[in-house]
This record gives sequence, C-alpha cells and structure tokens, in this order.
Amino acid sequence: MPRLGFGAFLAPHHPIGEHPMLQFRRDLDLVEHLDRLGYDEFWCGEHHSSGWEMIASPEMFLAAAGERSKRIKLATGVVSLPYHHPFNVAQRMVQLDHMTGGRAIFGSGPGALASDAHTLGIDPMLLRDRQDEAIGIIRRLFQGERVTYRGDWFELNDAALQLLPLQEEMPFAVASQISPSGMTLAGKHGIGIISIGSLSTEGLNSLPTQWGFAEAAARKHGTVVDRRNWRVLLSWHIAETREKARAEARDGLMRHHNEYITGTLQRPGAKPFTDPDEAVEKTAYGPGAVATIGTPDDLVTRIKEVLALSGGFGTVVGFVHDWANPENTFRSWDMVARYVVPEINGYLAGLRKSREFVATNRAYFDRAKEAVMAKITENEAAAEALKVTKSQMLAASSSNVPDFDRRRG
Repeated sequence: MPRLGFGAFLAPHHPIGEHPMLQFRRDLDLVEHLDRLGYDEFWCGEHHSSGWEMIASPEMFLAAAGERSKRIKLATGVVSLPYHHPFNVAQRMVQLDHMTGGRAIFGSGPGALASDAHTLGIDPMLLRDRQDEAIGIIRRLFQGERVTYRGDWFELNDAALQLLPLQEEMPFAVASQISPSGMTLAGKHGIGIISIGSLSTEGLNSLPTQWGFAEAAARKHGTVVDRRNWRVLLSWHIAETREKARAEARDGLMRHHNEYITGTLQRPGAKPFTDPDEAVEKTAYGPGAVATIGTPDDLVTRIKEVLALSGGFGTVVGFVHDWANPENTFRSWDMVARYVVPEINGYLAGLRKSREFVATNRAYFDRAKEAVMAKITENEAAAEALKVTKSQMLAASSSNVPDFDRRRG
C-alpha cells in the first residue's frame, strides 16, 4: 500500500471565552509542533461569522505559520471563492507560495456557512457555480495567461499576474461534502479533493461512491484525477489508554457539540448530549461513531477501516478541536506521530523482522558466542602464563638490586 500522508485541519473551532490573540498564538504553536513531528500538511479555513471560527484570512495566518515552520505544506482549507475577486485570490496565493518557499496548497470551496453568504449578500444558489468559474480563471492566471473576461460578478481587463507561483504547479484542491458537487468539480478541473463530510456518519457512508463522481467528471472533461490527491478528514483524540482519552476529551466534546453543532449551527438531526459520557459514547463508541477517542491502536484500526471503505486515498487529515486542554491536545498529536504514522506506513516492519530474525536463529548466534568464549578462555590461559613470567622476572631483578637502591624505592 502506498504511504499515507498525515495532516491537520484547523477550521478553527474554538469555544468563545478565551482571548482571541492567545488562541491565534496557540494555533501557530500547533503548526510549529506539527512541523517538528513530521506531519505533511496543515489546512486553515476562512469564516466570517458563528463566533467559533474566527480566521477570516487563511493566507494571512499561513504566512505567519510559514515563518515558524520549515517543511510542512500550508493549505488554505478553504478560501471561499464566491466571496472574492479571483484575481485578488490568485495574487494572494502566489505571494503565500513565495513567502513559504513553495509550500502553498490552494484549497477552495463555495463557502461553508450560510451566515457568511448572508453577511456578504450572496445568494446561496450561486455559490457553487461561482466557485467553478473562479477556479477556471485562477488556473489560467497561474499558467501565465493574460485574461480578459466578463462575468456576472467580476471582470478582468488584460489581466496577468506579474509574479507566478514559486512552485512549477501549485497543488489545487476543492472541498467535498456529501453531495457529488465537490467531487464533480475536482474531476472537471483534474485537481485534488479534501472530503470534510467524513466527519458525519452520512459523509463516511458516502465515501465508497464519492470517487466515482470525480472519475466520471474527469472522463467527461478529458482530465485525470489521482487518489493520491484525495484527502479525507477524520476526528480523533489519542492518549495512552482509552480511559485517559475519554477523561481528557469528554467535557470539551460535549461543549463543542451542544454549543456549536446544535446550539449555533442548529445542524438538522443533531441533538444535544445530556452528559459528557453520552457525548463520548455516541461520538466514538456507539453505532455510527465518527470519531476515535482512545489509543494509537484504536486510531490505526480506524484509519485502515476508512481506507478499505473508501477504496484508498492519499492523506488522512485530523480535525483540530479543543475537546481536551492544550497540553493534552498537543500530546495527542505527538502520539499519533510517534505510534500511528509509523504503524500505518510500515516504518516498523523492518525493525520487527530484524528482531524476529535474531530471536529465532539462536543456533547461529550461539555458535558465535562459543567462538567468543573460546577466545576468552585462550586469553585467560595466556594471561595466567604471562602473570607467572612477570613474577619470576620481578623476583630475579629484585635480588640483584643493591640495598641503597631498594631503600630509595
């Protein structure tokens, strides 16, 4: 199986109550932490309402993150294209790519929150068509074209980027929920996908059929899609034991669900939990569980299940949340890097084979031990003989030394 990439997705989802400046700084600390741990990608979203999601410019956040990291790819997760003139988005992404040394990934979406579209006076029925239209224009600009274009919501007159991306081809990706629209758009343009609908039971169950929409659209438009460019979003909180993981995540999980999912978004079908234990049980252990709250082994099992269910994808992206306190949250990401990543990607297989070979081939290694013991015995005999010779020489030499020399030492 090809090696799986690992990433993190920061919406962000922060409970209201903490100083926003400190939340921004801790989010940047997390990027730095993930970079040191070897994660492949970090995604940051754009929102303008709801209180819990306060990053309005993912490009600005990621530019700051680029100064505190060295190798991790930095992705907009996502820029809501209908909210912006495409030329401005293209310029910002090019600048981000240069400022991060060619580590930018351009993720786009139609806009996740209806309240954002309402704020900007945009009809929700127009969002997906506008995203499609903008992607086509931005791709042409990235290729160095000079574009003149008249649309319903923006115009370009002899527009060309004076600076192209640092990367020869900046990766593109679109957000996909449960409907076919995101996958179809990816297939049309031959670009990547990040499936964020997999945080729900319905989204997980739709994964087996999702890729087919991308492939069908690619055939229709003469493009190619690659499963290696498919990212799937999952939620987890990991600790040394299930009991510890549950204890760390229970209160924050309940608050996230009750205050944000049901209280703020009022997601259809979502009901508030009555207590933290119910929150953990229904989210991670009951029928239709969509998150992993447990040990590294539990997450390894979960990832393998989703890989099998979906038919395979390139990167698993963990959802960043505040279920646990900052210290335990950072510890969770640390444990995933230390134990889950190497297990999934087979980094430990050679070590296990080496240990097994040594443990099961004792006859050969016992023979080597016999050779060592023989040399030890041989050396002991030589040392004994040498000891006798030295004592004889000392006795002989001392008998010939005058008395005054012996007294002087």
